[in-house]
Amino acid sequence: MFFSMSAESEVIFSRRKGPPLSLAELRAEFPILAMRTPAGPLVYLDNAATAQKPKAVLDRLQRYYTEENANIHRGVHHLSQVATEAYESARKSIAAFMGAANPAEVIFTRGATEGVNLVAAGLRESLLKPGDEILVTGMEHHANIVPWQLAAGRTGAVVKAAPVNDDGSLDADAMIAMMSPKTKVVGVVWVSNALGTINPVARVIAAARAVGATVLVDACQSITHFDLDVSKLGADYVVFSGHKLFGPTGIGVLWGRADRLSELPPYQGGGDMIQRVSFSGTTYRGIPERFEAGTPDISGAIGLAAAVDWLRQFDRRELEAHENALLRRAEELADAVPGLRRLSRAPERCGVLSFVLDGAHPHDIGTYLDASGIAVRTGHHCCMPLMERFGIPGTTRASFAFYNTMAEVEALGR
Repeated sequence: MFFSMSAESEVIFSRRKGPPLSLAELRAEFPILAMRTPAGPLVYLDNAATAQKPKAVLDRLQRYYTEENANIHRGVHHLSQVATEAYESARKSIAAFMGAANPAEVIFTRGATEGVNLVAAGLRESLLKPGDEILVTGMEHHANIVPWQLAAGRTGAVVKAAPVNDDGSLDADAMIAMMSPKTKVVGVVWVSNALGTINPVARVIAAARAVGATVLVDACQSITHFDLDVSKLGADYVVFSGHKLFGPTGIGVLWGRADRLSELPPYQGGGDMIQRVSFSGTTYRGIPERFEAGTPDISGAIGLAAAVDWLRQFDRRELEAHENALLRRAEELADAVPGLRRLSRAPERCGVLSFVLDGAHPHDIGTYLDASGIAVRTGHHCCMPLMERFGIPGTTRASFAFYNTMAEVEALGR
């Protein structure tokens, strides 16, 4: 293994094909990291909100629009066939990346939010009834809360939230104790976007399956830091967003077990999701087309496939080790600041330093850091119930990717 953290200049990432890359060479793959802000060089520490894009993604998008742009599937002309092949090849690449044996189980969406809404709307029609319970954690993103509230409001089901411990970890014992035959759906975030806490999803999934519940995992943050293998995870549905995984905005993935997806009614109606339309009745296609009505984000799917193909050249354990070293150093610096409190001291965490500082509003801290060219996120991070649990309006959040440097962490600490 080529990875070393003995000095910044020695951070080297091995590749499955080709020579290893230094951290500087890897950063050069991301053009935006070389830009200068009005305050100086960009220090980008807002990766949990959206990640930057490597040249491989930017070049692939340009090639699509300059050489392959056409609508997909029904066209008989050459360009349409080329675009269709690129789009369906993207589905196969993403299926392989997440360990899905059947590419048809990969549904392209506008993002993780639409994926959760699709599942919630489908289960509202096919599963939920009055008195049923939907169990989520107290640290979920709004996208894994509000769709279930909408579903509950229309069916008479009830949404319940498992508690979060003072150290920012999930009270998994309490969550499992809340499960019963009434629990029909369990929604769990793998890595909290607001805390960086890594949840014991395997344990939660096993407990949920024991009571017959359907399980949806939010993998938006986890998939950017470590591998996902849906064939081993045991969940029924998994969602993630492309833009957090170094791909384009406006594209996401819903993976679902083929049998579970086939039980869901269509989410939207329109072209390409139908077998036959008549005023006497309409019949629908199977998966994945059943859930991809209309012209999809063709370039987004192709760009996301380029991102995962680029990422697969690396040993992700090396990338993760570098990210963890950055986080540990950031936490050391944070703990040395009087009046600063880190929200997550959970035993397992990654990627995120979320904190409050006595006498300073998070927005003011973010503005102060921006004056030095440091980009962080401030606010409630679409986790208002979690902020309420800690009695705060929001936090300052620095979030790290493998292209960040120790020098950038030190700049944050100053």
